[in-house]
Parts: sequence; structure tokens; C-alpha cells
Amino acid sequence: MTDYPRDMIGYGATPPKAQWPDGARIAVNFVVNYEEGGENNILHGDAASEAFLSEIVGAAPWVGQRHMNMESIYEYGARAGFWRLYRMFTERHLPVTVFGVATALQKNPDVVAAMLKANWEIASHGLKWIDYKDTPAAQERADLQAAIDLHTKLTGQRPAGIYQGRTSLNTRDICAELGFEYSADSYADDVPFYEGDQLIVPYTLDSNDMRFATPQGFNTGEQFETYLRDSFDVLYSEGGRMLSIGLHCRLVGRPGRAAALARFIDYIRGQKDVWITTRLDIARHWRDVHPNKAGKI
Repeated sequence: MTDYPRDMIGYGATPPKAQWPDGARIAVNFVVNYEEGGENNILHGDAASEAFLSEIVGAAPWVGQRHMNMESIYEYGARAGFWRLYRMFTERHLPVTVFGVATALQKNPDVVAAMLKANWEIASHGLKWIDYKDTPAAQERADLQAAIDLHTKLTGQRPAGIYQGRTSLNTRDICAELGFEYSADSYADDVPFYEGDQLIVPYTLDSNDMRFATPQGFNTGEQFETYLRDSFDVLYSEGGRMLSIGLHCRLVGRPGRAAALARFIDYIRGQKDVWITTRLDIARHWRDVHPNKAGKI
């Protein structure tokens, strides 16, 4: 099996000691996905309307048509949901990582200004919502370079991290070629790891509010809160792990869900030795404490 292209072993039974700053037992990272205005829409040159991650579970793309209900759900995220999350985190003086779709950021300068004022990390979430599974590598590379260029123009700095999301077999190689400090396009571990020269800071689809918009997902804020608390408690007890929490302005930004998120945030703030931080800080800490050795873990 030496030629098998997947790593099924990872760190095995003895993961490295994370040595989080100040003796923290756990690193917690909140990710606000900012996608509103970058979703599929014929106004954006797409073939059909968006059908992913909204209150309309099971929605189908409307080919050649605008879907006004879908559009308004995304508009809520930009107009109201973002600002509710923004107040929640800034009033508590907590760091946040943004996965920003470049064309979505472009459509709301006030949101970008607020992120910069709060000193949030703004990582790249690609140019727009494109599923790259069947896209030629040259086109994906060109799109990601365009995302970097637009992101840099909008924020004043190049994104250090990348979460493409809808990836191809070429995505990780392209991200490494384009010089990102880390990629989040993996769900394979509870701590960072290396793939060749690329540092992977793994993300999550389970401790993620996207499950409010999927079959058999979260139905109430209490379910979301319970799942987050259980995830935190297990990783905290193990020690040396990281917990990623994925958020979307149009999902958890709704009042009935935001209340649960606020309770969870206040719960972990009441625990000792918790490092709430950005993905970039996690990446840089890991690289300092566990430098890459000849492209191997």
C-alpha cells in the first residue's frame, strides 16, 4: 500500500504536543464565512440561482432565472446577520477568522471596513462560489489568483490563508503554488499537519451552523449549543487540540440561533486555559513549534 495516495495514519496514537501559548489546553477558532453576494446568481454571470445553505432545504437551482426568495435570504446575511455576529464578537473583544469570498466582500465595503476595524483575520474563500471538481487546473489557478488580487485591493493585504471549499484534485497543489501560509481545505484531524510544503489547519463541517440547513441537522439553537459544548469539553479534556466553529451570517445570524452561539461563547470564556484565536495565529504557532521536516508530518 506504499503507493496509496491517501494518508490514513496521520499522527497515530501519539499526536505532537501542541504547546499552545500560556499553557492553554485548547485552541478555539471562530470562522465567519462571508459569502453573501458571491453565491450563484445569473446577475453574477452564473447559469442558475443558488441552491446551497439556506432556509430552503433541498432547493434546486433555477436555470436562467433569479430566485428572489433565495436572494433575500442571502441579503439577510449581509444586511442583518453579519452585524449581529459582529456585535457579539466585538463586544466580547474576541478574535475571528473570516473566510471571505472576494466578490462578496466587493459588494459590501462597510462590512470589510468593520472587519478591518476589529482586526479580524480575513482569509480567502475563493473568487466566488464555484464547484471546481470538473474545472481545468489552469482555470482554477487563474480564478484563485484573481481572488487574491481582488482581496488584496479590498482589504489592503494579501490573504494568508485559504479555504476554497468546493475543491478539485488540484486545489491543494494550486494553493501551495500561490504561496498561502495555510490551507483549511481538509477535515482530517484535530490539529494542524503538513502535506508536502503546505501547512493544513483543518476545518470542520460538524461543529458548523451549516447543519441548520441540511437534512438531519440542527433544528434548534439548543441542539447547536449542546453539540458545540460537547465538542469543546471532549477536546478540552484531551488537551492539545483545536476546535474550529464554522458560522454563516445568514444562518446563525438569525436571532433564534444567535442566542445559542452567545451562550456557548460565554461558556468557554468561563473556562481556564482556553486560547481563542485566529487560524493564522494557530498556523504560525504550529510552524514555529513544529516546523516542517522534509515535507513530512
